[in-house]
Amino acid sequence: MNDGITHTLRQGRCAPCEGGVPPLDHDEAARLMSGLHPDWQRVEDGRAIARELGFANFHDTMAFVNAVAWIAHREDHHPDLEVGYNRCRVRYSTHAIGGLSRNDFICAARVDALFS
Repeated sequence: MNDGITHTLRQGRCAPCEGGVPPLDHDEAARLMSGLHPDWQRVEDGRAIARELGFANFHDTMAFVNAVAWIAHREDHHPDLEVGYNRCRVRYSTHAIGGLSRNDFICAARVDALFS
């Protein structure tokens, strides 16, 4: 991970995004990816990022889901979550622009911070 980018993302705040701006280009998305945990992957032809996390049990999984919900509430930027007994897949994409925005990376970095 690039600690400088990681710090910048974790300190950032999501900006309202109602569309009308282009998604991040490939190079900027790749640069921001370097600030995230290596388990994050660009998916859907680069229009989203996702990470699968494993947990010891359902209680730990749900505690994580609730922490992610709090991040989403605070930043007003919401991921798609797929939840199972001992796993959760987190996926970020900015639907209003049909691709990735800086908001996706800010929230992903906050998810990473839950484990640091």
